[in-house]
Amino acid sequence: MKIATWNVNGVRARIEAIVAWIKASNPDIVCLQETKVIDKEFPLSQVEDLGYHAVLYGQKMFHGVAILSKLPMQNITYGLPGIQDDNQARYIEAVISPHQQIESTNMYNRPICIASLYAPNGNPIGSEKFLYKLSWMQHLEKHAKSKLASGGMFVMAGDYNIIPSHRDAQNPASWEQDALYHKSSKAAFRRLIYLGFVDAIRAVTDSDQAFTFWNYKSDSWRKNNGIRIDHILLSPSAADNLNFVGIEDLVRSWNKPSDHVPLWADLNLASCLVPHINHRYCLSR
Repeated sequence: MKIATWNVNGVRARIEAIVAWIKASNPDIVCLQETKVIDKEFPLSQVEDLGYHAVLYGQKMFHGVAILSKLPMQNITYGLPGIQDDNQARYIEAVISPHQQIESTNMYNRPICIASLYAPNGNPIGSEKFLYKLSWMQHLEKHAKSKLASGGMFVMAGDYNIIPSHRDAQNPASWEQDALYHKSSKAAFRRLIYLGFVDAIRAVTDSDQAFTFWNYKSDSWRKNNGIRIDHILLSPSAADNLNFVGIEDLVRSWNKPSDHVPLWADLNLASCLVPHINHRYCLSR
């Protein structure tokens, strides 16, 4: 099962690129962020024509998340559990049964829970926006811990707006005063890892060029002045089935690009029946 995540920075502005990328990459599940559109204005017919079901949690002009899946989804959760009166559309979660049409063992038929998330940016440091970022991450940690306790497969994919370490920026010093690289933000990300989640990219490579975001400013793409803020975190049972991870960064060079690029992880959910494949990392640049 190929699970991809992409902050598209406006789904209506990127729909042609999204369709072209889906046709080329053929993911089973797509987690989208910053759709920036209310649900009734989401270009649903275009993704349905490609054979996907969709669950949407949108917001006019800002934020917005979605999950596209080749298989039906159930048990949809809209919004990050535990946050009261939050009007920002930043989190959606769904359960998928990958082999629901195949007769086999219970292990082979285990469902997988997928979350698409868009964490707050948090700038400037010290502002209410920064406090909201840290509070949001605390709620994410609490919810993630509860999901781990169930023992099921759980994948949290999206734009975390956190640069986890110096390896994840071409020029770390330039981010020292930014909320994305603040020590509290990095600590919030580490706490998710300490719970037992596996950072899919770091499970397969130590590359210091595994970037997912290039700012529109200062010719960042041409200079490769990128950062890694989009992440796929896997529960232990999901990580046990990890085969491949890829960043399709050439999408950044397309016409009218998002400032983010697709990141994907492939899970061998039939690994109890076929030989395990060694972890591999694909970088298109």
